[in-house]
Amino acid sequence: MASGHRLLLENARQVVLVCARGERFLARDALRSLAVLEGASLVVGTDGLIKAIGPADAIQKQFSGETFEERIDCSGKCILPGLVDAHTHPVWAGERVHEFAMKLAGATYMEIHQAGGGINFTVEHTRQASEEELFISLQQRLQCMMRAGTTLVECKSGYGLSLDTELKMLRVIERARRELDIGISATYCGAHSVPKGKTATEATDDIISNHLPKLKELGRSGEIHVDSIDVFCEKGVFDLDSTRRILQNGKDIGLQINFHGDELHPMKAAELGAELGAQAISHLEEVSDEGIAAMATAGCSAVLLPTTAYMLRLKQPRARKMLDEGVIVALGSDFNPNAYCFSMPVVMHLACVNMRMSMPEALAAATINAAYALGKSHTHGSLEVGKQGDLIIISSSRWEHLIYQFGGHHELIEYVIAKGKVIYKK
Repeated sequence: MASGHRLLLENARQVVLVCARGERFLARDALRSLAVLEGASLVVGTDGLIKAIGPADAIQKQFSGETFEERIDCSGKCILPGLVDAHTHPVWAGERVHEFAMKLAGATYMEIHQAGGGINFTVEHTRQASEEELFISLQQRLQCMMRAGTTLVECKSGYGLSLDTELKMLRVIERARRELDIGISATYCGAHSVPKGKTATEATDDIISNHLPKLKELGRSGEIHVDSIDVFCEKGVFDLDSTRRILQNGKDIGLQINFHGDELHPMKAAELGAELGAQAISHLEEVSDEGIAAMATAGCSAVLLPTTAYMLRLKQPRARKMLDEGVIVALGSDFNPNAYCFSMPVVMHLACVNMRMSMPEALAAATINAAYALGKSHTHGSLEVGKQGDLIIISSSRWEHLIYQFGGHHELIEYVIAKGKVIYKK
């Protein structure tokens, strides 16, 4: 007999809905307090979608005769939406722990890059790795993210630079999307660096004439599903003009624009993104006041990466100014060989301490706003009826402990649930 519902979470001390009115993102005053229910229960159906949320006694009455595949007593615990990591580079081979030592000794990101380290080092190793090796390491990394509460993650290519290796990376991401429980949004980042032996203009032409037509073809045939296009718009990498050409061509084949901008030098990347209708721009440590205003007007989200500024000792992105101006602020771990962090709770903590965000702002940035940055906030990022049943249960009486306990997520997170199915239990 088919059971009526998949999951009943009973009697939670707090259920953090984040949104309660179908908002696609939260900005300005809406961030002052998040929607939270006390003493509530939640039901996920067999289709993996949330069926009901409300006071525990009302839910008990409504579902009194129903059957559930699983029931979890959440007394004294908190339920939150699964965390959304809006920016990662999780497919690569070749450790760069030696570069961390160089950075600690004072070498800059671009100095290491120009000495053949950085992205170029990873590209060499990723080109040599087999598809199977890349998949196994990706699977392990995604499991680490999942155990830290992430249920939806953006995964970029970008350590191939040649069409063959970029496609190899995208196939690995596609396989993970189909086989693993964690939700994945795929981003093509072939313009992550200028490959050896090419000028930026030649690399741009190659992407536009060879890479993008191939992606369009593979998308049509259903072999690879890519959501977004990314370019590292930076001095000495891709300038504003090359960035514009690549992003516009990506948009023309139906990809969302979601790119690296204004990280190490002010490039007017934010202004460009607003003009092109970008869904998201990442980094923004060096964004201009005009760029911030343009992003706010255009509804272009800012994906801030507290780990990067922290590890590279860059100036912090101006989160407070962005929030005050009404920009949709999201967060990402920037997991990659340069910023090795799996944990969105750590990212939220750093955002609060180093970027002066409040805890509600940080949680919204790691749930509904990160989902918005990926174009998925209609299905993910909050606990509302009809949305996907992705959530985490933490063993504390207040949700803020997830941010307050620096590095404490391993002890706090008891369950991670995707589509109403327990995918991790402590």
